[in-house]
Amino acid sequence: MYVVLIILTIICSILLICVVLVQKSKGGGLSSSFAGSNQIMGVRRTNSFIEKLTWSLAGAICVLAVLCTFAMPKAIVGSSRVNAPAATEQTVPGDFNTPAPAVVEAPATEVPAPAEAPAETPAETPAE
Repeated sequence: MYVVLIILTIICSILLICVVLVQKSKGGGLSSSFAGSNQIMGVRRTNSFIEKLTWSLAGAICVLAVLCTFAMPKAIVGSSRVNAPAATEQTVPGDFNTPAPAVVEAPATEVPAPAEAPAETPAETPAE
């Protein structure tokens, strides 16, 4: 069922590409080469038919995409291309209950007092 929906989606997308190429654009598009069909069906009918066909094909592609989502086959769990890690990598758990290293206190050193500045003497003023 899934393959049928994918094939229908591809057919609708190819038809949509063809219909869009046939539509009249600013430059005339490929529809200018089909002048005979415009005379038979009339210009208005051809343009409305192509527009309806475009919207119909776009809607069909959307519906088929949703249906493909529901019809997708389920993933196979048993077969994996990724190799499982070897079971012998870590057989013995590590000992994480080790005691913390003892803290050794450094001997206290006295901080030298800042050097005292010489006492300030009043500046000598010149005698008048």
